[in-house]
Amino acid sequence: MAVLYIIGTPIGNLGDISFRAVDILKSADLVACEDTRVTRKLLSHYGIRTPVFSCRAQNEKAAAERVIAALDEGKTAAYTTDAGTPGLSDPGAVLASAVAEAGHEVIPIPGASALTALVSAAGARDKTVIFEGFLSPKPGRRRKRLKELLDTGWAFVLYESPFRILKLLEDLADLEGERYVCVGKEMTKIHECYFRGPVGKIHLTFAEKSAQNEIRGEFSIYVTGRSR
Repeated sequence: MAVLYIIGTPIGNLGDISFRAVDILKSADLVACEDTRVTRKLLSHYGIRTPVFSCRAQNEKAAAERVIAALDEGKTAAYTTDAGTPGLSDPGAVLASAVAEAGHEVIPIPGASALTALVSAAGARDKTVIFEGFLSPKPGRRRKRLKELLDTGWAFVLYESPFRILKLLEDLADLEGERYVCVGKEMTKIHECYFRGPVGKIHLTFAEKSAQNEIRGEFSIYVTGRSR
């Protein structure tokens, strides 16, 4: 039976990929990927010359048909997104579902994920953690969803861009300023750093950085549960 491998790739540092993932990318007949430019950079780093083609959110259904056609011929395929594990705030779910429904195997190759990396470094002891990913960019919807998440009393993890991180922290601080948070910036990259403490305090830190035009990079935010 033909196989589609769903491969976790580095979220920044190119060294954060498993030996197994590299071997599969080398031996696969084709690699479907979110952005061919990003994936070619990774493949080139490891001397891999497997053909690649685009499979992003905008064309995932059509790309899935192409993958299924290759699997029907007995070929092996792999799928990667730009960074991290496919299906987590990334494309991949439509492809995996379509391939499975077509009768082919879908096998995950574990790898990097900003979610699990942040949880491991947060120093929290929550038993229940909700993964929410990116919230709506619309202020009203964002604040409403934040209140819903806070009201559960459970921990949750968010992703945010440098353009909205200050507003996100402002809303969190206003709703429940004593909640402990761990904010990861540019995880695994050169300028990687973490901010830990009550969200009210962290918001002030980011407000100062914003005033000095120092907010750059991608962010992951761990908000602890109420019982911490």
